[in-house]
Amino acid sequence: MISKNSSANKKRIPYGRQSIAAEDIRAVVKVLKSDWLTQGPTIRRFEEAFAKYCGAPYAVAVSNGTAGLHLAALAAGFKKGDEVLTSPMTFAATANAALYTGADVVFSDVEPHFIGLNPASIQRPVSQKTRGIINVHFGGHPSRIGSKNTLSPRKDFYLIEDSCHALGAEVRAHGTAWKKIGSCDEADMSVFSFHPVKHITTGEGGMITTRRKDLYEKILLLRSHGIEKNTGRFVDKTGKNKPWHYEMQALGFNYRITDFQCALGLSQLDRLDEMVAKRRGIAAFYQKALKNIEFLRVPEESVDSRSSYHLYPVRIDFKKLKKTREEIMKALSAQGIGTQVHYIPVILQPYYRERYHLKLSDYPECARYYDQTLSIPMFPSMTKADQQRVVRALELVLRKHA
Repeated sequence: MISKNSSANKKRIPYGRQSIAAEDIRAVVKVLKSDWLTQGPTIRRFEEAFAKYCGAPYAVAVSNGTAGLHLAALAAGFKKGDEVLTSPMTFAATANAALYTGADVVFSDVEPHFIGLNPASIQRPVSQKTRGIINVHFGGHPSRIGSKNTLSPRKDFYLIEDSCHALGAEVRAHGTAWKKIGSCDEADMSVFSFHPVKHITTGEGGMITTRRKDLYEKILLLRSHGIEKNTGRFVDKTGKNKPWHYEMQALGFNYRITDFQCALGLSQLDRLDEMVAKRRGIAAFYQKALKNIEFLRVPEESVDSRSSYHLYPVRIDFKKLKKTREEIMKALSAQGIGTQVHYIPVILQPYYRERYHLKLSDYPECARYYDQTLSIPMFPSMTKADQQRVVRALELVLRKHA
């Protein structure tokens, strides 16, 4: 049994953290000593390697995952009068991306096991105004809602994957070969985040993958102020004879990423499969070690999906336990175990409450999940001793309070 004093002398285990190796540092230093810190060749190398990993023809690196979601929504052409459907159980950036374009957000409930959008509930909000769906692969588990062609008859309908949790996750259909999330076999675009707690990090950063060349070129333009430097695409044809010439052809943004960030990303990408395997190993350990703890449920994984376990959110029946989540989090913190709640449903945020006047009770599965969820430590550098500490702390705290 862990005592409060013995835990206080041990290093705190956060719910997530980056894993930086010596080769990562060497890769960044090499670029810092080069001629290019930004808008250089390392960015393109990272994009090409990432696209190859995911199995998509095109990838565009950006300053963060939110920028990626915004550019994907812009490339889809969402505008005022349109509706974009997404999950209420996500980080605010998912829904915000649609609002940035002037479109409205429509929320649909999640299914109970993997907390992705529920295919059955999607059909009811879809209307003539629905221009797209942003499908969230929550926690690293793929959300299977079908292809864009099965979701809407509109030719100008777009399916965007919020894959910020799901780098390295895989899916298959009817016994076919496994495919990586980001291949865009069913979606138009897939968006990733490289925040420090994600599968690989560039400090801050993100990526958009797609199979469509037209979307790829549009995203490239919008990423850098809407400025075109390719002489073959100039509106002013005399510009090709002027070495200094460039054209702002759209209202874009400065969503660029730096070369030294991409050097870190490339180095991390080399170890991605190894780090995902470690996450899956930790999940397997938790699955076995926590399954018999009363009032606690571990995450599930579907037969035709492989989660990459960005998060490990257990579900605790706090009502039956007769303790609040705050009390359990504080008790675990006293044992040196960091936890977090992913997420406060978007519809409960003051901005969204004031804009849409929605009730959480209208999304019963989301409400049920939010009432019970608690993310416990999950990151690849966790040692076996770290994992055992987390399990023992949960056993101690939950049984003590039962």
